[in-house]
Amino acid sequence: MQVIQKINGRYKVVKTIGSATTWQQIEKLEYLAKQELERLSGNQQKLFGFESDDAVEKAFSALDNACIRTLGPEIIFGKIYDCIGFNAIEDEIFRHLVIARLAFPLSKLKTIDYLYRYQGRSLDIDAVYRFLDKLNDKLKPQVEKIAFAHTLRVLGNKISVVFYDMTTLYFEASDEDDLRKTGFSKDGKHQCPQIYIGLLVGVGGYAIGYDIFEGNVYEGHTLIPFIEEISRKFNLDKPVVVADAGLLSNENIKALEANSYEYILGARIKNEAERIKMKILDTQFENGATISLKKSATTRLVVNYSDVRAAKDAYNRKRGLSRLEKQVKSGRLTKSSINNKGYNKYLKMSGDVVIEIDYDKYNKDQRWDGLKGYVTNSKLPDNDVMENYKNLWHIEKAFRMSKTDLRIRPIYHRLRNRIEAHICISFTAYCIYKELERVLYQEKSSLSLKRAAEITHNMYQITYTLPESKHTKSKLLNMDNEQSELYQIISKNF
Repeated sequence: MQVIQKINGRYKVVKTIGSATTWQQIEKLEYLAKQELERLSGNQQKLFGFESDDAVEKAFSALDNACIRTLGPEIIFGKIYDCIGFNAIEDEIFRHLVIARLAFPLSKLKTIDYLYRYQGRSLDIDAVYRFLDKLNDKLKPQVEKIAFAHTLRVLGNKISVVFYDMTTLYFEASDEDDLRKTGFSKDGKHQCPQIYIGLLVGVGGYAIGYDIFEGNVYEGHTLIPFIEEISRKFNLDKPVVVADAGLLSNENIKALEANSYEYILGARIKNEAERIKMKILDTQFENGATISLKKSATTRLVVNYSDVRAAKDAYNRKRGLSRLEKQVKSGRLTKSSINNKGYNKYLKMSGDVVIEIDYDKYNKDQRWDGLKGYVTNSKLPDNDVMENYKNLWHIEKAFRMSKTDLRIRPIYHRLRNRIEAHICISFTAYCIYKELERVLYQEKSSLSLKRAAEITHNMYQITYTLPESKHTKSKLLNMDNEQSELYQIISKNF
């Protein structure tokens, strides 16, 4: 078996592959001859350009763990980071910390280990902490500016409605300070010092800005200063503000109106004036029915009824009652248990010492099952008011993503500037995560957001040195179907 070449009408033997006497040997020689022909033609795509098994084995024996790196987080999250515009931030450490938060949300010390083991990047933990000490004052305004510009592009250069909510983040520490305070915890960690995070997003949950508040602040006092600050920064033209019932107070309503904001707030219909409550209870609601009641010259109360909501309310009340009945039977309840927190409102005292359940009050509450109220001063139709309020789930999802997928909590930092830096990194990571979610939905991908993040963990690149030329090259290893789908989506959109 030979490879030959015709030059000026004459044949020349380029290479003799070998001789064979059986069909099995002939087929092997033919395969080797075709490989040689491809190499001579310049079409050889083999990694090392060798023909024999021994040569390939020798080449691979020169490889070690340092030659193989996990490149998935960088080629997926890194491209989105650049596309959004965060690459305008010159500090490379910031980029590493954000992408590590997306790929492997760990402590800063473990992040250093990850960057070395998986990315081949050596960072000193003290250098990272020094960077964190100056990060918030230096980078927070720039991060928010980039995030806002991206959200504006995604929403077609128009932000007419914004959504605001707060959550608590707790610390694995026992001492309070001027920022970390014990207070009402939405995570149920009442014994742990905590902080409040206020988050403002546009339609769809795209980030606009955030702020950090002391852990014992009343959330109702955060709305106006935060909205005014964001409006001043980005020249927002008085968007409609949507927030939940926790921010419903006469003080907030007066402040919103005094600053010419339209708003949609969740209502506590059981706390309304008697005349309004009577009108609600006198109405015969059918599934999906909505009524609008005037509260003042500028505000109205929109009330909607849903059979699904009624069933859920009834179920929750019954479950709460069962829990109370067990507690009453145990004899552990005291006078201090009688309050308006949750289902404790159904407790009453009989005589001087007996705690029992007020079943009459429990049964009367059934009248409110299925009813949901919204307070607004906007001129939007009732259906638009309700639809806008329903979009609050995006901000709730943002907090859920941050607390679970990005593991923003618990926080182990003790110094205020490092706490603020941690939140800034997590906010940036959320913006990237949200953009990945958008393109996956846009491309009708079967990949969930969580799965997309997971499969970046084993997208590898190998670096090798050619034995003859001594040139060093890098090559992405072949991907499976899911990885290929994700890689193509990112390449197409960014």
